[in-house]
Amino acid sequence: MTSEFWLQLGLCASAFAAGAVNSIAGGGTLLTFPALLAVLSPVAANATSTIAVFPGTMASAWAYRQDVEHPPRLLLWLLAPSALGGLIGTWIVTSTDERIFAALIPWLILVAAVLFAVQPVVARYSKQANGGAAPMSNTRLTVLAAIQFAVGIYGGYFGAGMGIMMLSALAYMGLRDVHEMNSVKTLLAGAINFAAAILFIAERKVVWKYAIPMAVFCAAGGYAGAKLALRVSSAMVRNIVIAIGVSLAAYYFLK
Repeated sequence: MTSEFWLQLGLCASAFAAGAVNSIAGGGTLLTFPALLAVLSPVAANATSTIAVFPGTMASAWAYRQDVEHPPRLLLWLLAPSALGGLIGTWIVTSTDERIFAALIPWLILVAAVLFAVQPVVARYSKQANGGAAPMSNTRLTVLAAIQFAVGIYGGYFGAGMGIMMLSALAYMGLRDVHEMNSVKTLLAGAINFAAAILFIAERKVVWKYAIPMAVFCAAGGYAGAKLALRVSSAMVRNIVIAIGVSLAAYYFLK
């Protein structure tokens, strides 16, 4: 068997794992991007990785659709900022130097992981003080939309860890069920990746001989991962989120 075969096999394996990881907590780009970086330039690896993980995100969203009801008002407020932020972030990565933003990546991911780790304590005291979760007012939705716009820019630029950032924001804005947060996060990540994919394709940055087979395997991994996430406890999902966040931060700090 040729070296090209083993290269494709390794890339497809990373894509399947990335799809599963993204459906549970996010961070799958950490698997696909370094694998592609071994054979492509950074921008081409970033673009090809974005195309590869997009079908996995959609497969996860479809799997969650069958078991979790998405809050329509929340999605109405957040889908447009997600897509717009994704476009802006992708424009930045295709037209500017990546080094400045790359230096911020470990700090952003670490902060998001820490916020998500302490969220149950904050939620418990909030419930004791307010008698339950506060309603999602227009003011809170506006704040969340602004946060989501910033996450969209980050996601369009690189994307690793954006799922953890979204989960942290959703938790602090009032959502309490991890599975519901995961389903909303998956749809919003799909909007960001879709916007990024359009611009990457228009800029001819995608290497299709790697992107297409990886996309197929990522979709399979995304569907399988979403089904698995719905069958494990919320505490286990939360621990996976925190572990992935700390691992991502450690990886980028060491790098």
